[in-house]
Amino acid sequence: MSRLRFSSAREVFESFPALRQVVRMAATTEPPLTFLKRLTAGAEPKEAVGFCAFLLPRREAVWWALQTVQRMRPPGSPPDPGLQAAEAWVRDPSDALRRAALGAAEAGDTAEPGTWVAWAAGYSGGSMLATHPVPCPPDLTAKTARIAVLTALGRVPGRERDAALRNCVEACIRLVDDDGGRTTT
Repeated sequence: MSRLRFSSAREVFESFPALRQVVRMAATTEPPLTFLKRLTAGAEPKEAVGFCAFLLPRREAVWWALQTVQRMRPPGSPPDPGLQAAEAWVRDPSDALRRAALGAAEAGDTAEPGTWVAWAAGYSGGSMLATHPVPCPPDLTAKTARIAVLTALGRVPGRERDAALRNCVEACIRLVDDDGGRTTT
């Protein structure tokens, strides 16, 4: 049983107009996972990362980015404070842990994928500032999750990048589809 919140790719684009800036393929009325698979097989497969980030609800988008970034980290890498903060928020999506993730992102290095995963968690809702209410835009989690995954992909050796990209898309499909991503066309 699918847990998708959209019945067509077009609905994703209509819900998040910023998606048109990262995915050039025209939106269709086909199911989102069918569209995602075509996008992955298309001329610009990295655009599938952006579609995944917008397709998923915020918490799942953070979990997806966290898991895919962790899988692409070199073995023996030291703990990443941004990834740790984001994981804590995913496991307990309280406002205190969201703010902790935001703090980790603010203190982190923007060249590091884990920092962007922490931004994704920190921008998942509530206020962007601790001092006064500034609501998070609804697409900011998707945008920062996308940056995290693409930054991590950029660090993967070229010969391994296609497989890593496929793994990212497959992880997204597993999150939204209990049937393992099988779709009808």
